[in-house]
Amino acid sequence: MKISKEARRSSRQLFRVCLADGKLDESRVRLVLTHVSSSKPRGYIAILSNFQRLVTTEIERSSAHVESATDLDAATRADLQTSLTRKYGRPISLTFQTNPELLGGIRVKVGSDVWDGSVKARLEALKAQLA
Repeated sequence: MKISKEARRSSRQLFRVCLADGKLDESRVRLVLTHVSSSKPRGYIAILSNFQRLVTTEIERSSAHVESATDLDAATRADLQTSLTRKYGRPISLTFQTNPELLGGIRVKVGSDVWDGSVKARLEALKAQLA
């Protein structure tokens, strides 16, 4: 769906209103959604669609999904939390998942960044080099 410049500008302005101290404020997001839904300005569907994309992207930037072959101990989780917070310069919330298919190592996804240090990925890279 093509979005007009006016709708894109409006959604970015509404998104900036939702930021408090550089963080997304959930109550402000709800207020914006209520206001736009009730007032229904011109192109409000495009505005809300782009606004949703901006909010989703911001949420993904602030959270990390960690997959490992086995459960990680508390010290490793804390080290990972510290290093990601230092790397991104903001607090990152982590979710952990066990995936035995990785065989070993971990895979970390923060927003669109992916670090794959799993044995499975290394074996697949080696297989691709040999083929």
